[in-house]
Amino acid sequence: MPRQILLGDEAVALGAVHAGLSAAYSYPGTPASEILEYLVRLAAETKAFPAVWSVNEKVAYEEALGASFAGKRALVSFKHVGLNVAADPFMNSAITGANGGLLVVSADDPGMHSSQNEQDSRYYVQFAQIFGYEPSDHQEAYDMAREAFDLSERLGLPVLIRMVTRLSHSRSAVEIRDARPQNELKKGAGKDWILLPVNARRRFTQLLERQGEMVRISEESRFNVLRLDEKNRSFGVIASGIAYNYFREAAAGNGAPPSFLKVSTYPLPEGLIRKLVGHVDTVLVLEDGYPFIERQINGLFGVPGKTVLGKLSGTLPASGELTPDIVRLALGRKPLPSLPASGLPLAGRPPQLCAGCPHADTFKALNEALEGYAGSNVFGDIGCYTLGALPPYGAIDSCVCMGASVGMARGASDVGLHPAVSVIGDSTFAHSGITPLLGAARANADMTVIILDNATTAMTGGQPTYGSGEGLLRLIEGLGVPKEHIRTIEPLPKNHDKNVQILKDEIDHHGLSVVVAVRECVQEQRKRRS
Repeated sequence: MPRQILLGDEAVALGAVHAGLSAAYSYPGTPASEILEYLVRLAAETKAFPAVWSVNEKVAYEEALGASFAGKRALVSFKHVGLNVAADPFMNSAITGANGGLLVVSADDPGMHSSQNEQDSRYYVQFAQIFGYEPSDHQEAYDMAREAFDLSERLGLPVLIRMVTRLSHSRSAVEIRDARPQNELKKGAGKDWILLPVNARRRFTQLLERQGEMVRISEESRFNVLRLDEKNRSFGVIASGIAYNYFREAAAGNGAPPSFLKVSTYPLPEGLIRKLVGHVDTVLVLEDGYPFIERQINGLFGVPGKTVLGKLSGTLPASGELTPDIVRLALGRKPLPSLPASGLPLAGRPPQLCAGCPHADTFKALNEALEGYAGSNVFGDIGCYTLGALPPYGAIDSCVCMGASVGMARGASDVGLHPAVSVIGDSTFAHSGITPLLGAARANADMTVIILDNATTAMTGGQPTYGSGEGLLRLIEGLGVPKEHIRTIEPLPKNHDKNVQILKDEIDHHGLSVVVAVRECVQEQRKRRS
């Protein structure tokens, strides 16, 4: 079979294409962005399917669900916190079911390389009571994506693949197979997609009835591997996802490996776990993310006569990524030989805004405009401009989730804080900032919103934005913000004094005002000119 060198994200994407993909939707977020970026390139070359950057993850999920309801195979992808945004249609789609195959790809970020938390998407699989896969390598990422569409149509349910940063962003050779043709359009039957209570109760009962079947499918999956060492019943390992690779590496070259179970599907293969735990006295659970498997094995009172080791026991770190070295130590192996680093220590290099970034000039103007105000609070948001919290700016005081800056500024103003300032990017505003601004406009809240319009989704690589330029200004006015308090600035050093004065004027205004800082991202400008 032909082979390609692929990122883990690309392996999932290509597996979906070869499974007969008809449509793909996403909102960018590391470590998932490369899935749709790869599909956008393939779509441009082949014209075989649409690959769409959506306004946000909820919209992306609903667009994919619509394609599935039409009988086509669809993929929706995002990072783990994006699944929070899409949780409403995600959870309800487990009740409506799928028509054409629906593959959900959630890329988790253990270690929080570019995220607010380490949440584990396997809990969403359990929460929705659907089927999930967790690949341990790039080949499985490709193969699972292909299989997931078939299983989705067999079960009539969405299926989720959980990726993690280290797999998403590494490369390996993948053997590929012939592509399957796309589905024909197919109308659904009955009232399954109308979640009135009478239908929802019936569909939820059917979902519960499928649980046993999903456990059997998990038990029989070729991706789960059980090996028992009859000569040694003292110690065994359960390893899921990429942790299985770390286990294989640590166990290599030290004689026969201990008994082990590789877990790659959810719901958990209960029978296989019982066999492994029943065979040994002590079991070590290796999983990247939360102690999802370990906690279910332990239950409330543990396993009588058995010792279960992992993150809950303190054998493994409770947070951060697993590494081959961490797993090696947990297995009782000696550390591998290493050489000390030589040379002078490197200076610390915290992340910073690009040289010439328009956000830098906006933050300088904002800091000066706020001088003399006691107790002001600048509510930040998700984007490159979050780096305004760091030196030399120190310009924002919070960053929680997409769009939160507008709602938090409204809440602070409601309890009497002045100035209450929100700083949000154009793409983030389109994602989740429109609705809280609508509420603030209705109340004429005493706050100032600064929208940084750099005409792109810069933090994740320059994907398109839906809220920029003249259309953004018309949208703001349409939400009910007084036209005389919708101001624009061009964040350049030569405009500094004028920009400071505009910001002061709008901060002093006791009511809602919006200042739009308009200047193209320097990186996108370079791309356009090259």
